[in-house]
Amino acid sequence: MSRFNDFNNPQVAALPAHLKQFIVPQHYEHYTPVDHAVWRYVMRQNYSYLKDVAYYPYIPGLQKAGLTIEKIPDLQDMNDALAKIGWGAVTVDGFIPPAAFMEYQAYRVLVIAADIRQLKHIEYTPAPDIIHESAGHAPIIADKDYHQYLSYFGSIGAKAMFSAQDFELYEAIRVLSILKEMPDADEAELKKAEALVAYRQDNMGEPSEMALLSRLHWWTVEYGLIGSLENPKIYGAGLLSSIGESASCMMAEVEKLPYTIDAVKYSYDITKTQPQLFVTPTFQNLIDVLEQFADTMSFRRGGAYGLQKAVESNNTCTAVYSSGLQVSGTFTEMKVDGEGDVAFLKTTGGTALSVGNKQLKGHGKSYHKDGFSSPVGKFQGSDKALEDFTSDELKAACIQPGKETSLQFESGVSVYGKVKTIYAHHSKIQIITFIDCTVTDKGRELLFQPEWGVYDMAVGERIVSVFCGAADKDAFLEIPYKSATVTHHPVYDDATLQLHNLYRQVRNRRHKGGDYGYLGNVWLMLQKYHQDDWLCALEILELLDHEGLEHALAAEIQAFLENKATTEPEYQKLISDGLYLIKHPVEEKLVV
Repeated sequence: MSRFNDFNNPQVAALPAHLKQFIVPQHYEHYTPVDHAVWRYVMRQNYSYLKDVAYYPYIPGLQKAGLTIEKIPDLQDMNDALAKIGWGAVTVDGFIPPAAFMEYQAYRVLVIAADIRQLKHIEYTPAPDIIHESAGHAPIIADKDYHQYLSYFGSIGAKAMFSAQDFELYEAIRVLSILKEMPDADEAELKKAEALVAYRQDNMGEPSEMALLSRLHWWTVEYGLIGSLENPKIYGAGLLSSIGESASCMMAEVEKLPYTIDAVKYSYDITKTQPQLFVTPTFQNLIDVLEQFADTMSFRRGGAYGLQKAVESNNTCTAVYSSGLQVSGTFTEMKVDGEGDVAFLKTTGGTALSVGNKQLKGHGKSYHKDGFSSPVGKFQGSDKALEDFTSDELKAACIQPGKETSLQFESGVSVYGKVKTIYAHHSKIQIITFIDCTVTDKGRELLFQPEWGVYDMAVGERIVSVFCGAADKDAFLEIPYKSATVTHHPVYDDATLQLHNLYRQVRNRRHKGGDYGYLGNVWLMLQKYHQDDWLCALEILELLDHEGLEHALAAEIQAFLENKATTEPEYQKLISDGLYLIKHPVEEKLVV
């Protein structure tokens, strides 16, 4: 990655190191004149249609997000605008892992795919692109209630448990979306990728917390409607950025359901239009449903439930003791007592101990390189949790540096050894370090022996929270999974470069004026070498009509476009919508 550019935006500057690895330069100079024409077409269509069906702040939000109709947004312009409402934006390479995506939201940073869809996918693309991310997500950010929901969702999603199957599905979807955006993707390879996505979707097993949260995200942030079932408005970015589905979604054939926690039962397919959509009466209802779901998650439930989820995840997770001590590592074992409460936990491999999301000095992965284990619970015969013992109570229990002691836990776990040090923070004891230590369970199974070295015993009556990821991610040097598959960047042949030049000439005439009669030469070249094109022809017609020039040429182009719409049905709606906007131009001054 090149030198990190924070765009002089506080939100971007505050991003932790483990998220910066996904950021790529925008390379604004790589956008072609065709790319800008695609952006302009979609934005004009969106403005014309969405002013009537989008949730109110969408149109004013365009300006607040630093977006214009005429050109693909520059990340610096967007960051300058978004900073005023406490957000930022960065560019990434296509889909990034859901956990990382959620965490960006928690930091109030929009993740924007740097690429833009091809002309042939102008209505909808399964791959994330700058139209979807900026024209879809950014305008609604100006709504205070909504952006609070978005960042809160991110903070909860960043703690969600995920599974190996989640990563496998993510990778399959990423590969498929890249293939679908390639101009000449191999048909057999495409079908193979589609089959793999379908297979992995059908073999996910019990959905993880992340999978279920992703559904809530999909049915709100991406495809949400707000208002009444009879008269909903669009706020979801997937709909706002799709000039095809933003219209079709309002048809009666697409079922409208009240948005409740039941939305987690509905899976989705990114490659197809949605068979149903969910309508929320208010953004506050989104937060209420999210709260309802969060109450079922490991980071709030903790205990044996949360630790079991951590073991099943087989990823870096953090268990939080009631004392405040955080144990981060790959959990492989736990023991419970007769009441079903956690009595003992164990990690394998590099493990770190933290308090308040800050790694404790001398307790990083290099020190606990072979894993970590510790009992959980109360002493036998004590009504008070060890973490709350005063110095006098510690002395009475013979828990003092240099003293040998024997600790009997209610669960049957026993710890024998000489106390080396006691670590406490905010009047809570978190770690007691032993030498010459032996740890056994109720059945006398050996859990730790003196030959293994120093024993750091975590202190806490119970496990109050378990969440995915390390407590101190940067100190832990936790590197989120990053795909090795990169998005496709085309190499243009001479004919395509010639077409780009024709689009550039039309764009220059619109922006700079000059000899509009020259557009006739552009049209001749289009007819001779690029008869498949329709968008450049449409832009020429728009200029001629707007300026009231070259009536015969305008009539010829209009006839060409109308014939193309009739004989090639895939272009019918695109051309008809484009012709409509020539006669009913949008008020660009409202958004530029």
